[in-house]
Amino acid sequence: MQIRQLVAQLQQERNRIQTAITALSALGGPGTGGTGTTSTGRRKRRTISTEARRKISEAQKKRWAARKKAA
Repeated sequence: MQIRQLVAQLQQERNRIQTAITALSALGGPGTGGTGTTSTGRRKRRTISTEARRKISEAQKKRWAARKKAA
């Protein structure tokens, strides 16, 4: 009998969580797909400066070198 009660409680909790998710999704906002898109539904392309790209490249090369040295 305890297992049935436990299952019933878990199902009630699942239903409460599902209701909360539905309510939060209806509010919109970040994480719901409503931000950062154009009228066609595609995300806007972010640009990165040459200097920033160079810094990222150097940092990645440094990480690779450290990994190669440790191996």
